[in-house]
Amino acid sequence: MNNTAYLTLQNGVVFKGKSFGASGEVTGEIVFTTGMTGYLETLTDPSYYGQIILQTFPLIGNYGVIPADFESETISAAAYIVKNPCQNPSNFRSEGELDTFLRERGIVALYDIDTRALTKIIRQNGVMNGKISAEPLQTDSPTFSDIKNYSVENAIAAVSCRKITKLSEGERKIALLDFGAKKGIAECLTKRNCRSYEVWTFPHNTSAAQILQLNPHGIMLSNGPGDPAEAANIPIINTVRELMESKIPCFGICLGHQLMAMSQGYKTRKLKFGHRGANQPVKDTSTGRVYITSQNHGYEVIAPHSWLNNVNDGTCEGLDYPNGSFSVQFHPEAKGGPLDTEFLFNKFLERVNNYAVK
Repeated sequence: MNNTAYLTLQNGVVFKGKSFGASGEVTGEIVFTTGMTGYLETLTDPSYYGQIILQTFPLIGNYGVIPADFESETISAAAYIVKNPCQNPSNFRSEGELDTFLRERGIVALYDIDTRALTKIIRQNGVMNGKISAEPLQTDSPTFSDIKNYSVENAIAAVSCRKITKLSEGERKIALLDFGAKKGIAECLTKRNCRSYEVWTFPHNTSAAQILQLNPHGIMLSNGPGDPAEAANIPIINTVRELMESKIPCFGICLGHQLMAMSQGYKTRKLKFGHRGANQPVKDTSTGRVYITSQNHGYEVIAPHSWLNNVNDGTCEGLDYPNGSFSVQFHPEAKGGPLDTEFLFNKFLERVNNYAVK
């Protein structure tokens, strides 16, 4: 730690800080998350593939490294930025500290910069690319164009599982299509009367025919990284469309929500700076009830009439389809919280049970 390092933004602004974690240079899309806790879940969330995570909460690492809280076995993010990393964590579950963890995983990180000022730049100008390096980059530098031209590509393929796997035994089968699934999604399914539900995970490029050969009673479409419009050019959208046409209840989360919507003719667009954190208010348009949700996404579904809306900006947060399928933009499994909407897994399994007894 303590080696001087710089963050150069695509608009030419430079922040001077200090490095920790792995040494090296890295370019990525900078996104901020407002979570006060859950930094381990954030770091191990595959949805951050290709992005530089900026934590707005000033002290990160204070409860150490707890492998049981990981959402995947790897870190898909490009780099990590915090104000102050804690070098002496205090928690009975801790198995290490953040600097060593990042260094072992090869993740470049930066601290001691004005994270508040950086967040304000992103809020005012929108998500932008940046590069962490040992020296600041000038706008006339030959490598400066690399920052402006960077984009997150082939993200789903990079983080999806590679083989079909059975996670639990049960009478009723649930197919989980993995676009970069957080571990918490499968856990929320298997912990609900695990002897009743047999959960299978499928790679992102599995065909609808292969999935339907399982004769599932329910289908989960997971979260994942990247621009959902990129999936329009690969077979995923057709696969999702075929799965929804099967009349088997489908439940989509985050990217899964977006892909389900696109398969039904909806469009998506990029948000100015996205929703990332554990304090996003979502309103049920039919009841008026508001839930506090955990979110991590940079794109929205354009839907004139939605089941759930974001209270802050009115964007679509959920769609309920006539065939028994539904989807949400936020994370009801909410690993690091809140758990207001975990009931949605019960809602899904009720539809699975009703389908199974038809």
